[in-house]
Amino acid sequence: FQILEITMGKRMRRTRPLCSCVSPRLKFLTPHSIFSWYEEDLWTEIAKFLDGRSLVMLASTSKWFHRIIMEDIIWKHACLRDLQVPDPGKVEFKWINLYAAAFNGCHSYKFRQQDKHIDWMHIGAFSFDSQNALLTENLIPPLKVLKEKTTEKMLESNGCCVVRNVKSGIWIADLQLVRCPVCDLNTCDGTMQVLDARHIELFLSEGYQDGSWDYELLGSHNEKKQANGASAGIFDIKHLKDRSTSAVLDLKSWVGKPNDWQPKAMITSYAVAVNTNLQENEGLHVKFHVMKSGKNGEIVSIRMSEQLQ
Repeated sequence: FQILEITMGKRMRRTRPLCSCVSPRLKFLTPHSIFSWYEEDLWTEIAKFLDGRSLVMLASTSKWFHRIIMEDIIWKHACLRDLQVPDPGKVEFKWINLYAAAFNGCHSYKFRQQDKHIDWMHIGAFSFDSQNALLTENLIPPLKVLKEKTTEKMLESNGCCVVRNVKSGIWIADLQLVRCPVCDLNTCDGTMQVLDARHIELFLSEGYQDGSWDYELLGSHNEKKQANGASAGIFDIKHLKDRSTSAVLDLKSWVGKPNDWQPKAMITSYAVAVNTNLQENEGLHVKFHVMKSGKNGEIVSIRMSEQLQ
């Protein structure tokens, strides 16, 4: 019995460390290492699975976590993951600020013409890999770029145009519902929809914030016959033949039924499109606007507005 008691005592003394609160950590250890809950690489990886709100909450728990969570690489990963876009490469602002600009619920009409704004729908994010865009009110394949025609002729004949010197990178797309711009009456029932796309850095840019950048009219197109729907699309010309672009042009897969009056949208890696079915009408008046980062700067925002005749 003494031998058994001694043996059991030895076994119990051996097993106590394995039953203590530190035992689960042993799987992270090498024979000569000491575990610390404050492993930067470990928490950096954990942070990649958290959304923006959770990251902010974790950063507020201590100075140590604040330092780790504020690393730009963490917010870059969160931004690209939540927007579902490829890495654009170099950006001009910190990724935490870009994340906030994309997810804080702001849209362009909150900054300007707020009195004209009625409602909006956030669509998502896409990218410009090149600096050339096709803007079109017709979503009928195949999409063609007629290089020999001027913007005015393209708008007149096809309801589309090509814009160049577009700022590449991540773009945010929204669908806006605004009051008719013809009059200033708040009681006016006239409305128009606007496909509103902007570069992710726009709201953080000084030129936009101080009002020195503004929209300029590229041209317009009048369709003086019954329109079944108000459609608009923005495409990166470099990716017009991509399979994802074909999905945008497959209207049956995403456009509403004829008696469905709710706006619908489709967004892919390099394109965005919207459609709203219309009741009986006398046609559409479509305008194409762009905003440049200075007089001869890159295009940083695009608007396509559609108003019933």
